[in-house]
Amino acid sequence: MADLATAVHIIPSSPSLLERRLTNRRSPAGIWVFVLALAAGLGYIGVHVAHDLDNVTVTGIGPYLLLGLALTIALGFEFVNGFHDTANAVATVIYTNSLPPQIAVVWSGVCNLAGVLLSSGTVAFAVITLLPVELILKVSSGTGFAMVFALLIAAILWNLGTWWFGLPASSSHTMVGSIIGVGLASQLMNLHGSASGLDWSQVTRVLEALLISPLLGFALAAILLLLSKRFLRFPALYQAPKGSQPPPWPIRALMVGTCTGVSFFHGSNDGQKGMGLIMLILIGTVPTAYALNHDTSPADVQSFIAASAQAGQILDRHVEPNTPDPDARTEITKYIETRKLQPTTLLALSQLVDELNREVSAYKTLKAIPAQAQSTIRNDMYLTGRALRMMDPAHDPAFSSEERTALKNYQGMLDKATKFIPIWVKVAVALALGLGTMVGWKRIVVTVGERIGKEQMTYAQGASAGLITMATIFAADTWSLPVSTTHILSSGVAGTMAANGSGLRWSTVRAIAAGWVFTLPAAALLSGSLYLLFHAIF
Repeated sequence: MADLATAVHIIPSSPSLLERRLTNRRSPAGIWVFVLALAAGLGYIGVHVAHDLDNVTVTGIGPYLLLGLALTIALGFEFVNGFHDTANAVATVIYTNSLPPQIAVVWSGVCNLAGVLLSSGTVAFAVITLLPVELILKVSSGTGFAMVFALLIAAILWNLGTWWFGLPASSSHTMVGSIIGVGLASQLMNLHGSASGLDWSQVTRVLEALLISPLLGFALAAILLLLSKRFLRFPALYQAPKGSQPPPWPIRALMVGTCTGVSFFHGSNDGQKGMGLIMLILIGTVPTAYALNHDTSPADVQSFIAASAQAGQILDRHVEPNTPDPDARTEITKYIETRKLQPTTLLALSQLVDELNREVSAYKTLKAIPAQAQSTIRNDMYLTGRALRMMDPAHDPAFSSEERTALKNYQGMLDKATKFIPIWVKVAVALALGLGTMVGWKRIVVTVGERIGKEQMTYAQGASAGLITMATIFAADTWSLPVSTTHILSSGVAGTMAANGSGLRWSTVRAIAAGWVFTLPAAALLSGSLYLLFHAIF
């Protein structure tokens, strides 16, 4: 906990100028807007959840209680995430007096909601694929619940601790660390079994994004500030805020614009991390309603049937003669775990494709599939899609370009059937982020505004950090990679301080760096320990 001990120095005993300026600032209009938005959102969520569960037959109240508990914890994670990452999105606009705090938080929440609603969901499922495949397939079991609860509770505890000390720690780092901890604990429990543990190639890819993005934020924000000073001759832009006075309107528009962009892209990236876990919860507790995408149209199903037939024919053409008949699910699971193509792999994959084709053809629509078969068919679709995605042209069968196009099209249809996020889930995540920001914004705003540099942050520095944060998160969305809004923005502010010659408060920088270094292993240790405990209980 050395990082937290260091982080204590971020918050001095006496209140700063910014803290005094922000004390007791309230906007009744902003509060009422948020309350109305919260009420409307909760009503929307309730109606859609009731509709989804309308045709679900569950014996006893136990599954519903478990669903409610798990969703409460998952949304609690997003609520605490709002303390950190979303608070960074409003830090510059509040610090510069461009918007009152409550109005800024409400506006940021609206932009987060827009980003969440328009997100593709690819980041959510990229995070989920970090987990061992056997845990994903067992999400409906006690092991699955132990996994989800350990991940979320560990992330919440660590985020709360770092927020308490005003340390802009990363919720992304925390979540990835929690996933690594669960994966390692699962592998430790199965040392003599067949469990593969984590997908280290995917873990490495995610960690590289989390490592590189803050460095880019530091360098690019510094360069942008220097370029603006060279080409933008607007003296007021390079001044620090004065008391409670708003900046001139062009600067105010710039600051509100950067807050809008950072909030939107934060929702489009960071908001997705909890959504993937919420979907695992829904699939595990009420698979009849959420294992498969019931909104697929009859035309989509007919296209899926045709694509399945084509994919099966392509795979059959590459199966070696006299290949022994495998256990299809076991064989494909082994291939995903080991990444080693065996003579029986393609035959097993072809058998899974043919089985899916028969099942879907028999029931015509995904919604018509019997409750007891929904989870099995989803797992088969998940295994098939992931195996197809792993087949690298450099190492796997020499499919022609036309064959690869057809298989990729089929893989996309599998993803559409299994990797979906209901609108109400996105609304719930956005509301949790907004509420968390409204409650916990002040500590992070003070740190970003006054504790990173030795001098107060100027308008140009805040705008430069915000613009680079927007661009970096957009790039990460494009490549389906999770990144940290907190680390990019705070690194961007530090970069502008260095470029401006303002000097850095090294106690704060060391505290943030310590959080960067220690968050992942600390979250991993915490989640792994909780997983072992919950596994014994469940």
